Amino acid sequence: MSPRSPYRILIIDDHPLFRKGLEQLLGLAGGEFSVVGEASSGVEGVELTRHLAPDIVLLDLNMKGMNGLEVLKAIKSRDLASQIIILTVSDAAEDLIAALRAGADGYLLKDMKPGALIDSIKKTAETGQMVLSDQLTHLLVRSLRETPMPKTMGDANLTSQESRILSHIKDGKSNKVIARELGIAEGTVKVHVKRILRKLNLNSRTQAAVWATGKL
Repeated sequence: MSPRSPYRILIIDDHPLFRKGLEQLLGLAGGEFSVVGEASSGVEGVELTRHLAPDIVLLDLNMKGMNGLEVLKAIKSRDLASQIIILTVSDAAEDLIAALRAGADGYLLKDMKPGALIDSIKKTAETGQMVLSDQLTHLLVRSLRETPMPKTMGDANLTSQESRILSHIKDGKSNKVIARELGIAEGTVKVHVKRILRKLNLNSRTQAAVWATGKL
């Protein structure tokens, strides 16, 4: 059995010292990761994501010019397959919720232990599961309890692909059927469904189907 290729990583951060340190840290992970590009601005980051198609994008939130949230939305609006993990110093509830609602696949703090950071990135790369720094979990739970589901499609901030998949969910179709009709992998559909439920602040496909009735 041939060894798996390293996960391809793109770093978007406007601090060169942090980018270099992060690249060195990833290089110590036993060949698990390969940094294929670095971007010092949001605009450059969006273009590199489109051209390089990395497995994982590590994205700073607070950048001059085009900030991380704008970069995240720009990448997601293009339906690119890259998974995006916010890597930031901000532990503010509003930043966390905004990033997750915009489709972030993880939200990690820059002061977390190196081993935990590596494990979290690897978890998302391998399983597609969302990752959070441990200290943010209680913050997320409290915020979600206080945050109602969006009332309109515009409020939900779904991408065009997510809207198409939600329409199929509303019609009662399985992931396998949706994948066949849209010409994408079933695993990709599963990732989109997770993002849809997160953006709608719902727990199940049935709830999503009910929410979408009359809106699609």
